[in-house]
Amino acid sequence: MPAKNETMNLDSLADEINTIARLTGTFTLRSGQIATEYFDKYRFEAQPELLARIAAAMAPMIPAGTEVLAGLEMGGIPIATALSLHTGIPAAFVRKQAKQYGTARLAEGCDVDGRRVTIIEDVITTGGQVVISTNDLRALGAIVDHVLCVIDRSTDQGAALTAEGLQMQALLTRAQLDAAEARSQTGRQG
Repeated sequence: MPAKNETMNLDSLADEINTIARLTGTFTLRSGQIATEYFDKYRFEAQPELLARIAAAMAPMIPAGTEVLAGLEMGGIPIATALSLHTGIPAAFVRKQAKQYGTARLAEGCDVDGRRVTIIEDVITTGGQVVISTNDLRALGAIVDHVLCVIDRSTDQGAALTAEGLQMQALLTRAQLDAAEARSQTGRQG
């Protein structure tokens, strides 16, 4: 159970992320699902002070023994970079597919072969891309058991990830962001 200060700090972070990143409208998600709300992670990833606070809050969540933080293209990369800067753990940047030129690598930066890798993602809804990237990293020799994300907006607590032998931890859940929205609405009415 988090201490009262930790809960207050997470509530404050949720309030700020909700204010900056929650959009309403009609949005098609990567999974093909249609949503009436969308969390535009680039809005909070582009704010240096907020990104630093997110990294500070996520750092204690990194599993012991993690040797590489693997940021998934594209939204996981700023989070992994901020966490790397905060913790000193090297980062790798994982493409959706290997580029066809230059190094032609799927994972750029730190080598992942034989290393314990924690995947870093911004927002998880179904976990589809995380599963694909996990399999790609494992094919490169990485040991991947854990995923950290800023926002878990899944309705099934990451069942697709669990099916792949992954443990997911989220800094914030959809419920916490909905509570932040409710606090915001109450504040506007009062």
